[in-house]
Amino acid sequence: MVPGGNRGWLLRLVIAFGFAQGAVSMARPAVSYRALALGADERAIGVIAGVYALLPLFAAVPLGRRTDHGRCAPLLPVGVVLISGGCALSGIADSLWAMAVWSGVMGLGHLCFVIGAQSLVARQSAPHEQDRNFGHFTIGASLGQLVGPVAAGALIGGPDMAGTSALALIVAGAGGAVAFTSLWRIEHRDTAAGSRAGHGDRVPVQRILRARGVPAGIFVSLAVLSATDILTAYLPVVGEHRGIAPSVIGLLLSLRAAATIACRLVLTPLLRLLGRSLLLTVTCLLAAVLCAGIALPVPVWALALMLAVLGFCLGVGQPLSMTTVVQAAPDGARSTALALRLTGNRLGQVAAPATAGLIAGVAGAAAPFVMLGVLLLLSSGVALRSPAKPVAEPVAPRRPGVSLGRKSDD
Repeated sequence: MVPGGNRGWLLRLVIAFGFAQGAVSMARPAVSYRALALGADERAIGVIAGVYALLPLFAAVPLGRRTDHGRCAPLLPVGVVLISGGCALSGIADSLWAMAVWSGVMGLGHLCFVIGAQSLVARQSAPHEQDRNFGHFTIGASLGQLVGPVAAGALIGGPDMAGTSALALIVAGAGGAVAFTSLWRIEHRDTAAGSRAGHGDRVPVQRILRARGVPAGIFVSLAVLSATDILTAYLPVVGEHRGIAPSVIGLLLSLRAAATIACRLVLTPLLRLLGRSLLLTVTCLLAAVLCAGIALPVPVWALALMLAVLGFCLGVGQPLSMTTVVQAAPDGARSTALALRLTGNRLGQVAAPATAGLIAGVAGAAAPFVMLGVLLLLSSGVALRSPAKPVAEPVAPRRPGVSLGRKSDD
């Protein structure tokens, strides 16, 4: 079977990712509101947001190693179970430490799902299709980020903030479980057979990290995800300080996600116009300015405009960093390289919220967005210096008819 010949699997993966990400995107602001109702301050919010990434930080590389020489699909239902369980149990937790624990379980589930899903896209896509297919795949995440905050904002509010936020978390868990319906036999048989036949020596992590393009892809992804993560966790706090209702905050977060979807729908013509490196550089630079601008006491309409443009810019980094890392990685280590990219993401999700919590405690709730602006500014410089085409990319024209299984493991 030729890669890309049957894209039904990709549509089903996008649907499943939409429900899984929707549950997480609904739960993250709900966790913040519930923690605030239980007496958390800005520092505690930062710690809880950081714990979400702590367990995945240690699990990413072992899971990537396993996926390089095994099937991708089993990680998907495991991830759904952990996401749904973490959401629901966060809703019935009655202490901040318990919320932190279940937040970590939710993060581990998200990691399992994402490693399995990204490896599936890398294996079942031809090299020339990877930018497009990763872009389409991440539309699932954006759809979840679009619906999740709106649903959370619709449920959370009134005098019983603890009760309504708990309800939102339980609903998020139920919604995440719907992802099961799209996962049946999503991995092609020849892909799975090829992966089982592809056992060999493990590529050292140091060699993967030295591959030209891999460090740049990891850092850009870290910066973009940190921006998205802190935006989700701290915009509710900013809203509380500025008197913006939770329902409006939910709409603002969904507007950001809608702009990200729009970006990924036009990603292919943007790549043809600017190329990968310049597109990453320009969007990271503009995102840096907009993130810093959120710290200003602007009216809601201006905040909405800033978030729409910011969402468009942030839509570029994730899919292009996936392609950069996959195509730059040594043969037989693509899933591990993606796992290292996710490890970088989780490092950012641990360090950035903790740092944001310290900054917010000292300088106010809007100050973390200035920190994000600096991080994105650095990522724009890294993107500018990264190779326009990863070293693995030129091999694609020589193998147009490679099978799904062999493409994933050569």
